[in-house]
Amino acid sequence: MDDRKLEVLKAIVTDYVSSREPVGSKALVDRHQLNVSPATVRNDMAVLEEEGYITQPHTSAGRIPTDKGYRLFVDRLATIKPLSLGERRAIQTFMSGAADLDDIVTRTVRLLAQLTQQVAIVQYPVSNAAVIRHVELVGLTSDKVLLILITSSGRVQQHALDLPTHTEDDLATLRNTLNAALVGQNSSQAAQRLHSLALDLRPEDRLHGAAVVAVLLEMLTSDAAATRVVVGGVPNLTRFGEEFETTVRPVLEALEEQVVLLRLLGEATTGDVTVRIGQENPYSQLSSTSLVASAYHADAESWSGLGVVGPTRMDYPSTIASVRAVARYLGRLLAEG
Repeated sequence: MDDRKLEVLKAIVTDYVSSREPVGSKALVDRHQLNVSPATVRNDMAVLEEEGYITQPHTSAGRIPTDKGYRLFVDRLATIKPLSLGERRAIQTFMSGAADLDDIVTRTVRLLAQLTQQVAIVQYPVSNAAVIRHVELVGLTSDKVLLILITSSGRVQQHALDLPTHTEDDLATLRNTLNAALVGQNSSQAAQRLHSLALDLRPEDRLHGAAVVAVLLEMLTSDAAATRVVVGGVPNLTRFGEEFETTVRPVLEALEEQVVLLRLLGEATTGDVTVRIGQENPYSQLSSTSLVASAYHADAESWSGLGVVGPTRMDYPSTIASVRAVARYLGRLLAEG
């Protein structure tokens, strides 16, 4: 494709994303410095339509981009719109003060949804090397205890359980026993040790110990941090007008499927930023949407994906910039933590 036709296509994409209305040749000449006549632009649009980059939704209407047109537009982006100083500061301010991994992920998904005005998806970090860092028992009342499990990935799990007639000495003994057995072990190793630990406890510790071990085993086996995806900004789907309303329901159904989202992010986060447009998405429910995704790395052995889903008519330069910036900031934040 020659440069002029590419400029016409870029102008059509830009105007359609902005106005949500089919774009005509006169409008392109009026709004963009194309330095050619409307007749020349019409000829270029005819070629672009013949080659499948744009289409005419209605007779006598202007043109709109196709998935193929969006793909060429994204592939030929010379530069990604940089985030403004205000946007960069907003990311830092929004993310500062996060208490733990759950809080970080929650803030990230809200931030990404606000920056892009799309549906944001953030996967919890997947770490092959995450091990138990500490087990804590905190007495809440004379009959209730808070069990806290902390891993090297920064994940903190808490569970309140009934532990009748316990004493601080009981908790200290049990705490020391658990940490001696579990610190430095990954989830599967810790689960194996817990099974044998319940049998090795002193008779006077077994009543309380059995209850704590049962909850710890549940926390370890149900810990789906590596297979959890948090979704935010779903109401943003309502902004996109009638042509997208008919496809919102299947998109919402797809967004409820954790397995679909995990596979989607896993398949799309092989590089810096990946863009899947329309039919390029492997799931029919998402064939009317685009996915912009990126990997983030907390360290050499901890990685995951994040991204946004929205109509194919999205502001790709800004969205790509936001996804990339948030992924890089999240990686740095986790690495420093």
